[in-house]
Amino acid sequence: MKQTVLIIGAGGVAQVVAHKCAQNNDILGDLHIASRTKAKCDAIVESVHAKGAMKQDGVFETHQVDATQSDQVADLIRKTGAEIVINVGTAFVNMHVLDGCLATGAAYIDTAIHEEPDKICETPPWYANYEWKKRDACAEKGVTAILGAGFDPGVVNAYARYAIDEFMDEVKSIDIVDVNAGSHGKYFATNFDPEINFREFTGVVYYWEDGKWKEKSMFETGREWDLPVVGKQTAYQSGHDEVHSLATNYPQADVRFWMGFGEHYINVFTVLKNIGLLSEHPVRLAEGQEVVPLKVVKACLPDPSSLAPNYTGKTCIGDLVKGTKNGSDVEAFVYNVADHKDAYEEVGSQGISYTAGVPPVAAAILIAQGDWDTKTMKNVEELDPKPFFTVLDRIGLPTRVQIGNDDRPWNA
Repeated sequence: MKQTVLIIGAGGVAQVVAHKCAQNNDILGDLHIASRTKAKCDAIVESVHAKGAMKQDGVFETHQVDATQSDQVADLIRKTGAEIVINVGTAFVNMHVLDGCLATGAAYIDTAIHEEPDKICETPPWYANYEWKKRDACAEKGVTAILGAGFDPGVVNAYARYAIDEFMDEVKSIDIVDVNAGSHGKYFATNFDPEINFREFTGVVYYWEDGKWKEKSMFETGREWDLPVVGKQTAYQSGHDEVHSLATNYPQADVRFWMGFGEHYINVFTVLKNIGLLSEHPVRLAEGQEVVPLKVVKACLPDPSSLAPNYTGKTCIGDLVKGTKNGSDVEAFVYNVADHKDAYEEVGSQGISYTAGVPPVAAAILIAQGDWDTKTMKNVEELDPKPFFTVLDRIGLPTRVQIGNDDRPWNA
């Protein structure tokens, strides 16, 4: 059994990861958390102790690290004796943290695809530009690397695999739908790192259809979805991480991603984009200073973690998977509903951070127990989803399945 976990990052998702690791430290052992700013890690560990989250007495130490330096990551892994690294830092550090794991043999988990600061929406399949290039190295060194093990990507990849395996002989389409029907009470804010959030929506919308990659513009295609609990919601076709791996593993299926947006968000986003404030390229001010507009906007917006105390409402994230069984058409909607207020009361974070932070801890538990200790690199849909769902049910994100009028827990 692998034990001793190192968490990289100190944002809202890292807070959830820290609390959930603490709640399961009988399995995960000694805990460590590191980021560029140690004080942020200290605050997270203080919140863990304030909530009495540690299941049993144990280690939870904080550290400083520059995660863009793989040698620093490797040194910290060796210093802490970490056998599992949960990377919930910015997507800019993925490859550096992965290299640190390859140098030490520690298992690696992340929640998003790698990004380079000066590039947006890279050519598909995006994983092939970075992470998949390290697949052979992981296999040669026996290093477990679980890619995109958040909610989307992550849980939704498992939803697709489960629906196909359980209900279909052949899959025809996978539509991932992510709707946040909550309210944070601010004029304008993003639910996670504004820089990453905006980059996600300023580039090309890549999707897989009719056996090939196709392109759209953001907000070009929207439709109304009638979802469990949150009801009728408008979602727009967007580019997203999981499309790049699901299209590779299920090339016979159309694969699309849909994100819910209100008119106010779209209007503000459109103005910011049209006047150049969402650009990742530096500009020079009249006074001579050089700034990146996107970073300036990020600095002006509320910290996503600050939204948690007043957040109300629920999220609904799931996969509508269509195919055939015994020659007849069949479709299944596999999903989860999370509550912002419940998340805040439990771990001090809002529901978006909660849905992103619980799954990598479930993945760490499965690695520790041996179920997902693959000794190679895998995307989540390449792994057995049932142990994943079992752990998620236990630690806070239950999975449900809707087929026609039948709506039930996945294992009922």
